[in-house]
Amino acid sequence: MQLRDYQIDIANRGLEVINEFGLVYLAMQVRTGKTLTSLLLANKLSVEHVLFVTKKKAISSIQDDFKMSGYVYKLDIINFESVHKCQNIYDLIIIDEAHSLGQYPIPSKRTKALKELCKGKPVIYLSGTPTPESFAQIFHQFWVSDKSPFADHKNFYSWHKHYGIPKKKFVFNRELADYSHVKTELIECEINHLFLTYTQQEAGFESLVQEAILYVPMSDKVKWAIDKITNDKLFRTKDGEIVVADTAVKEMQKVHQICSGTVKKDDGNAIIFDDTKANFIKERFKDQKIAIFYKYIAEGLLLKATFKNSYDDPQEFNKAGGDAVFISQVQSGREGINLSTADALVMYNIDFSAVSYWQSRARMQTKDRTIASKVFWIFTVGGIEERIFNMVQAKKDFTLRHFKKIY
Repeated sequence: MQLRDYQIDIANRGLEVINEFGLVYLAMQVRTGKTLTSLLLANKLSVEHVLFVTKKKAISSIQDDFKMSGYVYKLDIINFESVHKCQNIYDLIIIDEAHSLGQYPIPSKRTKALKELCKGKPVIYLSGTPTPESFAQIFHQFWVSDKSPFADHKNFYSWHKHYGIPKKKFVFNRELADYSHVKTELIECEINHLFLTYTQQEAGFESLVQEAILYVPMSDKVKWAIDKITNDKLFRTKDGEIVVADTAVKEMQKVHQICSGTVKKDDGNAIIFDDTKANFIKERFKDQKIAIFYKYIAEGLLLKATFKNSYDDPQEFNKAGGDAVFISQVQSGREGINLSTADALVMYNIDFSAVSYWQSRARMQTKDRTIASKVFWIFTVGGIEERIFNMVQAKKDFTLRHFKKIY
């Protein structure tokens, strides 16, 4: 397997950093080859047994990359949900999409489990977006390592007293501490020596992302359901099923779901009542090889019923013919997978998260792709989706505060 010169250079520099400081952060932009660079770096460290933690849908492609590499160390690849099952038997830990550990002020269960595995071990961090929303997200990423530059602070609260800027926010009329405001320049002074960055421009990417919004009419069923939820906070279907939005958060989620033809009930089951978007995609992209991202589980069921011979494995999709369809929930498909053989990426619905927006739209990009990566957003006329799009495109999450301004 032939790596690019910049990947070899970053691996060599990463070797110096990890040998001196016990960890290194490869902050390479999406599709620039973080995985291959980290596998090469592991080989240069002359370790025997490596654990690679990633998202479930990325596992198969990493396995293929490792087989092609010819490296002789043993590599175990697991998803984040399986971390708690692992034994502490590894010489090196590689953490893919490391920004997902950045929850604060309390670490997530996966972060706590990783901390146990990383005791006494060198760590390689991978992410194209290390701190997508706030530099406060960096603390728990490094907290899992014994060699954290913030090792003097046992928890986030202690760290924030030194690096944070005290602020307050109001949630449902309650005053709470807002930990997202921090002294960015001070933090950068402490961590910049651990980061190796690389951009798509530096890698020579010629393929740009071209986005387009395609609109579908709002059906009478969708309009009726939104009106009922926003005015009455509930509605009853012809079959007697009741959908309730008794909190502001539920109301926002229900409106979001309804715009794309599904809605979840309180018992956890969902109603699929409008296939306008799915049929539009089927007709508009007929005979094209496309990947479709959705947000809610019921949307996936609707899409798989519409496209009966679809794929959920990106490797199989990339090998398939010219009219193949890949279907994935955006939360699991936005990171670590390659969809470069697709003619277009179709977004059935849009996530509230700015991270989801920026990462999912880059799934078709590769160094060797010379034609534009086309991303199509399918929005309902008069629906909430375009409002969300405008917010996440500006690198801001869509929140309840924004929803209340609309309804």
